[in-house]
Amino acid sequence: MTLASRAGILTVALACGVVSGVRAAPPPASGPRPEPGAAAPTPSGVGRARAAVVGIKARIPPDRPSTVTLGEERAGSATVIEPEGLAVTVGYLVLEATRIDVTLEDGRATTARVVGHDFESGLALIRLDPSGAPYAAVRLGASAPLAPGESVAIVGVGASVPASGAMVRVTSIGPFVAYWEYLLDQAIFVAPHHPAFGGAALVDPDGALVGVVSLRLQAGHLAIPIDLLGPVRAAIVSTGRPARPPRPWLGIRAVGIEGGVGIAGVSPSGPAHAAGLRPGDVVVRVNGERVADVETFYRRIWARPVTQLLELSVWREGAVETLQVRPRDRYATFQHRSP
Repeated sequence: MTLASRAGILTVALACGVVSGVRAAPPPASGPRPEPGAAAPTPSGVGRARAAVVGIKARIPPDRPSTVTLGEERAGSATVIEPEGLAVTVGYLVLEATRIDVTLEDGRATTARVVGHDFESGLALIRLDPSGAPYAAVRLGASAPLAPGESVAIVGVGASVPASGAMVRVTSIGPFVAYWEYLLDQAIFVAPHHPAFGGAALVDPDGALVGVVSLRLQAGHLAIPIDLLGPVRAAIVSTGRPARPPRPWLGIRAVGIEGGVGIAGVSPSGPAHAAGLRPGDVVVRVNGERVADVETFYRRIWARPVTQLLELSVWREGAVETLQVRPRDRYATFQHRSP
């Protein structure tokens, strides 16, 4: 099949919403959907963690860039990790939120503000209203020792409180590549499904937090390892972001197709859109180097400083065009901390 044919197939697939090659569904734009009976009985560790898992509802102004894909209202869970009210959740729930309403285990209501984000891991920190402290807090565990077959539990808040917990098993640990410029080297995959997954706590049998549940996949869930929080926690609390250099961000949705990397969409606020990249384009080279899959594409981009111009060779309408894209620091586009 010619590259032109592949590009045509990509365009048709995008129009039908059936592009393949992406392992996960996009982050949900709303709260978790009930799926009664999908998870196994509750393990003992749930009782130790349940009081620290709170329900959150975030509101985002309609003019913020993230609302295009994530919506203006998002709901899920967060897990308190300090009695003073510091809590961890999955970033997409609270990205650019200007108001976060929190429901505690006993039904009491409070509010929270966004402390900061780590866009590389997908974790975010929020802080509950200090006037309600001390809060029940969970103990941080370690995700590195987890192995396939081990029993863990998901504890999350759905349509009602308190949080519900259910036993799951680690099915695998390995890389996860997603189309929104996101890659985890050691993602935790668990099954079966839990009805309240977004931001839910993944805890070990002793009730220690070992991960934050992020996505619903076809066969279970993806959880972000809690070990990724430790190295960036202090910087996020202090400045709202990790101290490491930022990854170059293009503002695209990338999918793997034969012969290159298909562009499934571009963010109107992103540098790729400004450079003229369009849905249906197929990227075949980055700075003259061939790219055959999404992971390689990401790593080539991220290997360079955010200030360096990128040259993308793009197959479009039967010919290769060259576009100059100036990447951007994602933290400069998205409001990653409450004012």
